[in-house]
Amino acid sequence: MKHKNILQLLALGMVSLLTACDPPLDFSEVKDADTELTGATKYIIAATPIGTTGIADYLLTANNLDEGMITTKGNGIEQDGSYRYYISHKNRFFSLLYGQGNPGAVTSYRLDGSGKLTKLTNFQSETVHVSAAVKDDVFLVKVPRSGNEFASMFRIDARQYQIVGEQQVNIVKLAGNGERAHFNGATQVGDKVFLPYMSIKGAAPDAFGTAYPDSTWVAVYSYPELKLEKIIRDNRTSFIGAYFNNGLVEIENGDAYAFSGASATNNSQPISKNPSAVVRINKGTTEFDKTYFFNVQQQSGGYHISSQTYVGKGIFILHMYTNPNTTIGPVGKFAIADVVNKTFKWVTGIPADITRTTTTNYSPKDGLKGYIGITTASEGSYVYVFDANLAVARRGLKVEGGTITAISALSY
Repeated sequence: MKHKNILQLLALGMVSLLTACDPPLDFSEVKDADTELTGATKYIIAATPIGTTGIADYLLTANNLDEGMITTKGNGIEQDGSYRYYISHKNRFFSLLYGQGNPGAVTSYRLDGSGKLTKLTNFQSETVHVSAAVKDDVFLVKVPRSGNEFASMFRIDARQYQIVGEQQVNIVKLAGNGERAHFNGATQVGDKVFLPYMSIKGAAPDAFGTAYPDSTWVAVYSYPELKLEKIIRDNRTSFIGAYFNNGLVEIENGDAYAFSGASATNNSQPISKNPSAVVRINKGTTEFDKTYFFNVQQQSGGYHISSQTYVGKGIFILHMYTNPNTTIGPVGKFAIADVVNKTFKWVTGIPADITRTTTTNYSPKDGLKGYIGITTASEGSYVYVFDANLAVARRGLKVEGGTITAISALSY
């Protein structure tokens, strides 16, 4: 099966083995991640080691996020490169190298019967900045910010580790306004894939600038065919999400909520007039619900959303920019938002001297808890435990010798 997969990937011309000298992969000690599970969970923490070059992260494992300590010293699985991003799907953990336009390695892992993180496969793909779990696939999109007018969509079977579908999209034609559509993320909504995008100039010296700061677009594609069905539009908010930041989330009842930071710029200056807000696409529809508008900027006293972490039952942890009425500056404030009932509450217990926060985070989706990595100049790097009911955060697991970049979980 391994040789068959490789030949199929080479035939598609898009994926090849990363190195011919990698040792043979032994699947004998790795349980089928879809069956025979013991019910145990381990948490995967990606952390950038302090004072190193050429290493993006170490992948560490822990039995508990609420307390304790782990270290990067003599521990973890090294991830090379300058930047990695991560996605978990079908009880596998995928580590993707952002290659700055060059091909990027994709490495997949799962836990063996003893809970040890084990590499399954390692191959190269196009460098992408959009990734999502869609049906049985890891869905990837390569989006050029200038030059080439075509984005490339790839479907990678999450169990077979091979490309099973591909589609090209003319993003200038998709935008239809003289600029280009730049996808910020992808979300499975019902049986389709929804891709929010921003309109950008795509030319130096202001590639990410736009003449259309106060419009919202979501492209709807059939799946797995990847045929464009519709573009959902609205003019009450700016674009959804941001670069490397998906802003569209489907909740348990099938409704999808879209988060806008109102952060569009022109010549590096913020120009969005619409507020930072949440809008909704009701289950089974391909329109924004005109009766729903959650003005987060107004309720927060002028603050903008940076990103969000879903904790289940319509409850989100909102990552907010530290300074009101601007998206210039650090992300250092957090809030709990019930998007169904449109309530907002600031989180207490957040340290003051934050240097980094994570956006790839973990929650059991119980509506109660979320886990976010926070690094400060004075305390180092901790997993913070967020209590959604009390709107309080506290320090949990400490990571020594590194800066937390992502938190996930696998079963074994």
